[in-house]
Amino acid sequence: MPAESTEVVSGTEEGGFPVEADEREKNEENPATRLEEEGDVAADYLEELLDIADIDGDIDIEVRNGRTYISIVTEEESAGLENLVGEDGEVLEALQELTRLSVLSATETRSRLVLDINGYRKERAGHLLRVAEEAAESVKETGTAVKLQPMSAYERKIVHDAVADLGLVSESEGEGAGRHIVVSAE
Repeated sequence: MPAESTEVVSGTEEGGFPVEADEREKNEENPATRLEEEGDVAADYLEELLDIADIDGDIDIEVRNGRTYISIVTEEESAGLENLVGEDGEVLEALQELTRLSVLSATETRSRLVLDINGYRKERAGHLLRVAEEAAESVKETGTAVKLQPMSAYERKIVHDAVADLGLVSESEGEGAGRHIVVSAE
């Protein structure tokens, strides 16, 4: 008797195992399954990176609001994790992009995952909310638009949402590393 054959689509799942056509179609139809797969691939990539760098950390995966959120945390002070954040989160941003590329390579799907290390993004979000509130207050008092410092797309999204909640308008201007927000009354 001939053995049953399984159709394999080009591409691989985490660990290098082939992805069956039926499984790939199921993942494309179900966004939650796709996001879970994205989280698993990202976690494997980051786990390997932590092992290579000999850095201790636990990886948490959460899917919410149509995005995968990956957190690397440790209970003890770890200079290694702080080095993965870098000055002003620059290393964290680069690591997030590398993780997204790893997911793209494994799943052939672009990822919008968000990576956080030791709560840096949560702390930064609190700071950005204060910046938005101060800018809004200044615009309300003076009527003059306020130009903020350049920030990443993720950070700009936080500020845009906060400014909108405060009843004002914000626009992104500039390009590349110089992209920034201008807050105004109109």
